[in-house]
Amino acid sequence: MTIAVTTPTGNVGSRVVRLLLQAGVRPRVLVRDPARLDAATRELVDVRRGDLTDAAFVREAVAGVRTVFWVDPTPHTAEDPIETSERTASGVIDAARAGDVQRVVLLSSVGAEKRGGVGHIDGLARIEELLDATGADTLHLRCGYFFTNLLMDLDGLAQGVLTTSARPDAPMSWVDPRDIGDIVAARLLNEDWKGRNVQAVHGPEDLTYQDVAEILTGTLGRPVRLQVVSDDDVRAALTSAGLAPTAVDGIVGMTAGTRDLVPEQPRDLLTTTPTTLAAWSYTHLRPLLPGAGR
Repeated sequence: MTIAVTTPTGNVGSRVVRLLLQAGVRPRVLVRDPARLDAATRELVDVRRGDLTDAAFVREAVAGVRTVFWVDPTPHTAEDPIETSERTASGVIDAARAGDVQRVVLLSSVGAEKRGGVGHIDGLARIEELLDATGADTLHLRCGYFFTNLLMDLDGLAQGVLTTSARPDAPMSWVDPRDIGDIVAARLLNEDWKGRNVQAVHGPEDLTYQDVAEILTGTLGRPVRLQVVSDDDVRAALTSAGLAPTAVDGIVGMTAGTRDLVPEQPRDLLTTTPTTLAAWSYTHLRPLLPGAGR
């Protein structure tokens, strides 16, 4: 069993690598800077050093493996994120088309099922389509909103403000990346699935942003106020920060395109994961905010 893991130092990838090692598998990891792997992990994995945006490197690095876990490394701030996502994935797509890779597990997103109109998520939708056309066995994990996205606004949360342009009363799936890693590892180790597969990863419960503010108020031990801004406000802020118009469209479109989304797959036993936002925020967010709990 040969498994390649991309972004092995990320929130999901690092968990996948650890679980594969504990299962007795020596994964091949594609990483730009091997020094970001802890020393113990470096000794146990097959390191292929290179940049995931280099399709030629990816094509060579994954050749001959049975299964690839592909995570799109394209930042939302890229000048043209949708085009960059598709181009970056071309290496693994070519390998799958040529038969050098038999199976691909893709870290996708809720909203990709719309196949358009969802900002940067449209790039993941395109990767899904291209992978499905290769003839390889594919699994697209359409994940909810990562708990870790809250870490991008520590300054605001330190001031007791949670800012969003989403509908404050609209339930949406929130998920711990660690739980996603558990599902990825289980699927990578399972040799039985075939064909084209989609599995949503919805987290333990759907939450509105109002719910999130209340949960954070409890776990941080101080009031967290919800501040709702418009798409135009977000667009203006991103533009003033120097982002290209296509990058701005990609970021704004992710929220705008999923406001009224009903995920293709419902919440059920297979799509629900255990870690609550309260537990995650107490463990991971609270220590990062000075004065939390006082």
